[in-house]
Amino acid sequence: MSDTSFLDFVLEQLEDVRGLKVRAMFGGHGLYLGAIFFGIVHKGSLYLRTDEASRGAYVKAGSRPFNPKGRQELHRYYEVPSEVLEDADELVTWARRATKTRG
Repeated sequence: MSDTSFLDFVLEQLEDVRGLKVRAMFGGHGLYLGAIFFGIVHKGSLYLRTDEASRGAYVKAGSRPFNPKGRQELHRYYEVPSEVLEDADELVTWARRATKTRG
């Protein structure tokens, strides 16, 4: 799946997130809800912002932190598990949680 078609898929899955905006950034796209930056679409993967309360679900699912250049992991953003990505209702829940994270 191309990056463009993957982005289109993610946006379709998140169509119930009203006010969602997309901006090109660091070779991928940033997801915003108002001024809140909560997600990254990069090289065929979706990463959502996490905090201490939400990160465990990602780690338990075997998700990895965002690491765009292979040198420094960004531990605030973790890859969304494929089973969540494929379930639009669940993905919307995870995305809304990501917009409310602290830290």
